[in-house]
Amino acid sequence: MTSFDRNEQNYRSTEVLEEKGIKQTWLAEQLGKSYNMVNAYVQNRQQPRIEVLYKIAKILGVSVKELLIDNEI
Repeated sequence: MTSFDRNEQNYRSTEVLEEKGIKQTWLAEQLGKSYNMVNAYVQNRQQPRIEVLYKIAKILGVSVKELLIDNEI
């Protein structure tokens, strides 16, 4: 499966997590991922695969679009 290009988009989970008062540890548990993996997503060191991105959006109750920032805007 495809992941999005780091040069074109950034994952904005930090803002969404803060807005909802959700901790990275809780999100990691919900995803079945390690805290380190989720932290890498949040810090934009690693981009989640598209299917993981959809799962994150569903867990957080937001659209995938809300989790992405287009750097070209």
